[in-house]
Order: sequence, then structure tokens, then C-alpha cells
Amino acid sequence: MKCLIIAEKPSVATDLARALGKVPKQGDHFENDEYVISSAVGHLVGLQMPEDIDKKKYGFWRLETLPIIPEEFELMPIPDSKARFDQLKKLLARKDVTSVINACDAGREGELIFTYIYQLTKCKKPFKRLWMSSMTNEGIKLAFANLRSAEQMQGLADAARCRSESDWLIGINGTRALTKRMFGSRAGNVASVGRVQTPTLAIVFNRELEIRNFKPRDFWRVTANFQIAKGVYEGTYQRPDFKKNDDEHDRVDRMWVKKTAEAIVAACQGQPMAVVSEEKKASTQTAPRLYDLTTLQREANGRFGFPAKRTLQIAQALYERHKMITYPRTDSRALPEDYMPLVRETLGNLSGDLKVHAQRVLESGWVHPNKRIFNNAQVSDHFAIIPTQHEAKNLDESEAKLFDMIARRFVATFHPAAEFDITTRLSVVATHTFKTEGKVLTSPGWLAVYGKTTVDDDSVDSKALPALSVEDKNKAKTIDPVLHSETTRPPPRYTEATLLSAMEGAGKLVDDEELAEAMKERGLGTPATRADTIEGLVNQKYIDRNQRELMPTTKAEQLLQFLTAVKAEEITSPAMTGEWEFNLRQMEHGKFSREAFMAEIVKETKGMVERVKGFEEDDSVARMTEIISPTDNKPMKETLRGYKSQDGELMVYKIIGGRRMEEAEVKDLVEKRQVGPLDGFISNKTRNRFSALLKLSLVEELKKKELVKKWKTEFDFGDKADISTLTPFWTDPTTGVQLCENGSSYILRERDGEGWKQTFRVGRIMCQKAIPPEQAIKMVTDGKTELIKGFISKKGRPFDAFLKREEGKMSWEFPPRAAKVGKDGKPIERKARAKADLSKATVIGESKSPVGELVELGDAYYVRKPDQENRQVFKLAKKLCDVEIPVEEVRRLVEEGRSNLIENFISKRGNKFSAYLVMAQKQDKAEFEFPPR
Repeated sequence: MKCLIIAEKPSVATDLARALGKVPKQGDHFENDEYVISSAVGHLVGLQMPEDIDKKKYGFWRLETLPIIPEEFELMPIPDSKARFDQLKKLLARKDVTSVINACDAGREGELIFTYIYQLTKCKKPFKRLWMSSMTNEGIKLAFANLRSAEQMQGLADAARCRSESDWLIGINGTRALTKRMFGSRAGNVASVGRVQTPTLAIVFNRELEIRNFKPRDFWRVTANFQIAKGVYEGTYQRPDFKKNDDEHDRVDRMWVKKTAEAIVAACQGQPMAVVSEEKKASTQTAPRLYDLTTLQREANGRFGFPAKRTLQIAQALYERHKMITYPRTDSRALPEDYMPLVRETLGNLSGDLKVHAQRVLESGWVHPNKRIFNNAQVSDHFAIIPTQHEAKNLDESEAKLFDMIARRFVATFHPAAEFDITTRLSVVATHTFKTEGKVLTSPGWLAVYGKTTVDDDSVDSKALPALSVEDKNKAKTIDPVLHSETTRPPPRYTEATLLSAMEGAGKLVDDEELAEAMKERGLGTPATRADTIEGLVNQKYIDRNQRELMPTTKAEQLLQFLTAVKAEEITSPAMTGEWEFNLRQMEHGKFSREAFMAEIVKETKGMVERVKGFEEDDSVARMTEIISPTDNKPMKETLRGYKSQDGELMVYKIIGGRRMEEAEVKDLVEKRQVGPLDGFISNKTRNRFSALLKLSLVEELKKKELVKKWKTEFDFGDKADISTLTPFWTDPTTGVQLCENGSSYILRERDGEGWKQTFRVGRIMCQKAIPPEQAIKMVTDGKTELIKGFISKKGRPFDAFLKREEGKMSWEFPPRAAKVGKDGKPIERKARAKADLSKATVIGESKSPVGELVELGDAYYVRKPDQENRQVFKLAKKLCDVEIPVEEVRRLVEEGRSNLIENFISKRGNKFSAYLVMAQKQDKAEFEFPPR
């Protein structure tokens, strides 16, 4: 009789076969006299969708069929992986297989993968659970020696089912209801909501509202230099009347009245003597705790810019393929209390520059009981991420960076605290107190592991002060008082690092370590799912990435405003979702019932659907504006979605082309029939910004075989205008050529017989910078503009440039870059980056997106700008994940923004996958887009 072991992925099945005595492979599985080892490929089974339950009733989205609450959730194989499901079904049905081991990933999702396979195959054979925290041979054997019973895993299985079913209920019902109410039958518009994604989106959007509504305030600071025998130090004025209050912007060094600050500067003129006193005290900085997944993702995003999902992928590869770290999908930052022998062994195996630090830990006896490190109460199913005994080999650059973070933190945690001497010096000038702080590292402790050992190291945040001497007689000469005029700043936008922290704390950014630990159980999602949640919001165009910042789109604004209007705030509440997550965690440990949880979810789902279905916007309470409608000459009303005339004939939406319209812009549009050009419209296809003129026109449309007049807002790019009808704003006295405004562009026209022809065109707004008419004139008369400052690149970076007119086309010319200066004040030499010489490339054809010439050179395809010295704007390797990319797919990519489905890619884990190549948001590279499961 044999035992069937089901792993989550083929690579794990291979590792299990190796660890259990090199079990031989037979076809698609491994088998010997004792074991049959096979695997899923992630999720093989899912819940039936509404159309699978009843195609006639639920095939079309209708409000009257909502809410959809199945009495019992039925399962179905996922079509793309049905063949793998059928293989496992056959193995489970074999008569010589009498027991089963669930070896899927040790977490909620792994439990769900096995539970659904077991249920859909109607298997009744006894099973046990393999719970692995390390993929080394030793870790696998230890897990087999401690198999868990089905009864022990019942709580986790219940929580897994509840997670899946609650996401289905809220996602399916909420998305269908909101899509029908917000967009009606307009194809291609989906208002997707979810139990975790929508409150996460609300966190990002609420921060955007804070920024939008922020009113900056002026304040002033005063600094002065003080001279003593051994040097000069700077002090900052401290308000004597300062007390902490609810104003987060109030500080001891800020003055809100300019005259007060000016009086202090005046008192410091003439080099008066200051009375100096100082106080010294010792300070310590404790070593940071070990990593859990969220902390690792947060720090990797801050240090290397890795998106959260990328960090998880790298960590998973380090765990599964390289076997160099323990299980990464953990929310624990502690180790089991009996792990001290294993820790000593792991420290002894570390190599490279960490070896000397690891040896110091062992020789000093620093591995000892410590509740910040070894704490059974803070270890649930998994412990903190630490290195295994495997040596670091064959890592790519990203893997090496992440492994170094984990290994370095592991070694640092056991080191003693870093020690500092802090000097606080007060310099009093005519009753005005200036404060200076000096910080000197006296013992590096754990900082030595990070190479921070001296007072000169900027990263230690140290600053040594010139010492007072006897000859100073506790006095210093006041020199160079400076008045600093500043303004308060709005809170920063979320990055993935800060959003992960907010998700972990259910919307609260918590810095205190102990409080953060307590908040974890009420976080949004789990460490394993948070990265996918953020990625999902980006893919659904609810969030845009702007460098490292996350910005909500206008689609997000529409959704959340509508949810507020229909009073469905529960689905946007991080606290409510955090409470549900807490209940799921309690369920895992048998402390909360599945029935009670699902009853609460059903109640919330029904309430949300009823509120959405019953919502009617009350125009009678809508705000009256000062915009006079041309349809009835009455003021227009501000509604939820736009500005509406009282006779209902005219509606100007608040969101046009992915851009939020200001009321003053709508007023101009309605009164003058056009506004702009305006910048900040977003292409729905490429997510690129563009500028355009907006026009309001009364057009005729055929409706029910009759011509009906209708008001319509349209973009005007100037491409449909008769240029002979344009009014010039400049005429060349010599040649007679003329510059005119045409939509969102300036055009240059010249006589062509009796008519006119266009010979040059340039945008009136370029890279978010308005181009004045006088600069357009300079382009024609002098060939280029003056230096224009304040352009913003696609990556959100400011830059300065000249605009040039060359052979009828516009090009950029950049001023020489200012040299970077080092600490010594001398310029830092730039290392030249090797660039492909695209002048030697073979031309394939034109590229539409990005605009340029598609070429090939060596092992890559490029798009170059022939009018800009063949500047490279796009690159794609000819071979991706072991697949040669056909040139016709590259053509389709740069023409349509998306290739056909390409099969047989090989992932880093050795798995085959299919994907589309899609143009990245910045159009400088291609990205994978995966077909729906």
C-alpha cells in the first residue's frame, strides 16, 4: 500500500522525492514502493462563477438578480489546469493508494489548494499535513517526522474556505451591482471591488484627499553660527513658549509670525557673545528584529525600489530553488525557543564578509535566551525569515541583494546595541536660546555588521561638535544669523513600503514595535497576499505608479465617491476588513466559528447590494453653481458625477479622459465652448499623460432613425481643422509664414498656391510645461527656444531643455549636466554607461508606441529616435525566458501595445507558462500579462 503526497508545485515535488531517498520518476509523478509524489500547479480548483451556476439567470449582469448567495458553494476545475487536476484525480482513485499527505505550501492558500482538490475528487482516504518551514533535506525530514492530523488542520481549512467564499460574495455582488449603477450597459467599464482591495484603495485615496485639501502655511526658522576656540558650530533657535499640541506642524523651532523671527535675527547682529552650556548623556540603539515578509518587502522597496510582489518572488526562489532561506510567507519576527542550536550552526556556515561578524557572535556567546528573538508566543505556524545552512551559490543580482539583507539582519540581531554619546549645547543670545546637538558613535555594536563604525559615516547620523575649552569661558561669538522662510508640506503619498505598513496596521501607520506586533492580527490581508492586492489595484487601473509613489486614478475616485454616496462605507473600511481578518486568524486556531463568520459576510453583502440598488441621486439637494447652462440659461447643479443643467439637456462630467476637471475649467468650457489646452489627461490604453483642447459642441446624432441634437464634450488636437481658417498670432515679415494656435498645438503654415500648407508643429504644452507663444516664435526665427525650465519627465523628474526646430520636426537639446560634488567639494567623475550604437542597427519598420523606428541589433530589438541622434527609447531582448520572440510579435507590440499569446516561456523556477507581452506604462520596455486562469 502506498501514500500519495501532493505538493503545490512540481519543483517542490522534485525536492520531496530527493529528500525521501531519490524516489524515481515515472511519467509525470515520482513513485517507489512506499510513496507516489505528484503536485498541483498552484490553484487547480475554484468556486463556480454565477454563470456556471445558472447561465440563463446570471449570464448577463442584472441588478434584479442580485444578491447572489449560493446555499452551498460548488467547485469546478480551473480550465487552464484541468489536465493536471485529472492526473491527481486518477492518482487519488488508485486502489494501491490508501493514504494522502497534503504537502502544499504551509499556509492558508496551500490549505485551500489541497482542500478543494480533495473535495472535488470526492476522496475519502485519510490524510495528514506536511508542515515545512525549510526546504533543505533536514527541514523536509523533520516535517515528515512531525506530520499533523486532519483534525489539527480543520481550523485552517475552515479559514481558507471562508476567505475564498467571502471574497466571492463581496467581489461578485459588489462588482456587478456597482458596475451596473455606475456605468449601465457601457461595454468595457467594470467597477471591481473586493474585501481587501477596496479598503486598501481607500487608504491610498484618503491620503490623496489630504494632499489635495492641504493648505500650506508660512513659517520661519532662525539659525546662527557660533565661534569658539576649536571651531564653529550651528545652532537653531528654540521657542521658549512651545508646548506640544494637536497641530502636527507646530515645532519648537518654527515661528508663525515673521516679525518675531526678524526681531531674533536683529538681536544676533553685530557678533554679540552667547552664553554657552551643555549636557552630555549616553544613548543606545537596539539591534533591529528579524524579518517577517511585510518588513522585508517594505525595506527592499525602500532600498532597491523592488515592488512588493517582486520581493516575494525573489524570496520564494531563495526558499524553493536555492533552499537558502526559511519559509518567506510569514508574519512572525521571532524564532522558536528551542532553535538556539540551529542558529549557532547557521552562523557557523555563513561566509564572505559576514563570516567575521558571525564568528564574533559565536565567540562572544551572544546567542542566548532573548524574548525579542526566541519567543514561542510570537511564533504561530511559521517563524521569522532566516538563512538556512545552504551556501550562497548561483544567485542573480536581485537574489543576492535580498539574501544579503536577510543574512545581514540575522547576524546583526544577535549583536549588542550601538552606543552613542549625545551632547546637547544651548547658546543664549540676549535671552534667545539656540540648540545644537552632537552625536558620536562610541561603540558600533550591531551597526558594525552594516559597516557603520565611525563618526564620519553619514549613515550613522553622527555629528561631532567642536569641544568647549577653558579659554572660551563658556562663551561663543554669534556670527551669520540666517532667517529661513519655509512652508508646511502635505503628507507624502504612499510608496509600496509605507502602504504595506498601513495594510499591516489596518490603515494605521504604526512605528512602535510592540504596538505594531499587536496590530498585525487585524491587518488587511496576509503577508502572502498583500503584494498581489497592490499589484491588482495597479493592473485594474485604480492606482498608478509614479516612480516609487502610488497615486489613485480618477477611476478610483469615481468608485470611492459612489460608495460613499450609497453609504456602503463598510466595504471601504480598513477597520472592518481588519476585524474580519482577525476573525479568520482566530478561526485558524479554533476560536471563531465558520458559520458566524459567513453569516456576518452574507449580512454585509446583502446590505451593500440593497443600498446600491436603492440609491437615487437627489438633484433637489445638489449644489447650485455659478455656471450658466446654454440650454436653459439657468445655473447648473453639481451632481455626484458632473455638472448638470436644470433641464437635463447638458451634462459635463467631472472626470474626462482620466482627468479630474476643476469647476473653473468647466465654467470656461460651458461659457466659451472651449478650454485649454489642458494637461494631465491619461490614455486608457498606455496610461501616458497627454494634453488637449476641450470643446463643447452641439452635434446631430441619429437616434431611432431621427436626427437628434446633443451636447458633446470632445478633444481637439487640431487634426481636423481647416488651417486656412485659423487666425495667426505672428507673421514673418520676410517670408510671410505664419504661426497659429490649432487645438493643443502651435502650427507653422506657409502659402501653397491659393491655400496654405502646414510645415511645422509643436505642442502648446510639452512634458507638463506650457510653451509661451514667444518661444514658439523663437523656434521659427532662431531655430531653438531659450532654455525652458521645469519640464517633467515620464518618470516624474524635473528637467530643463531647449526646444529645437530641425527639418520640420521638433527635437530636444539638453544643457550640460552640472557635475555632482563629493564631500570634499570636488566634482565626482561619472562612469560612462556603455550604450548600443543604434546607428548601425537594421531597420525593421516604424513604431507607433513609442513613436520612432523599430530596429534590431545584436541580441535585442530597439526603438530609436532618428531625429534625436538615434536615441534609444525602448529595448526588448530577442530571447525571453528561453523563448525566441518572433519579429512579427514585436511589430504587433509596438503597433497595438500587446502581442498575441506566446507559449512555452520557462520561469526561474523551471515552470512553463504562457503570457502576452504588453507595453510598459513608460513605453521603455515590455512586461508580461498573464491570461485569466
